[in-house]
Amino acid sequence: MKTAEIKELSVQDLQERIAAEKSKLATMKVQHAVSPLENPSLIKKTRRDIARMLTVLRQK
Repeated sequence: MKTAEIKELSVQDLQERIAAEKSKLATMKVQHAVSPLENPSLIKKTRRDIARMLTVLRQK
């Protein structure tokens, strides 16, 4: 998700997206521990998206 898209979201939407992404990240980590993911860079991308959303949320 791009920063411009994130800035357009409301505070409530940001909080919901952050919660959804965190649960998605936890699921991916468990799946990767059991059997390696085809594309482990998705974990890194998800972490960065969460960080971007948290940054924008703090700015608001």
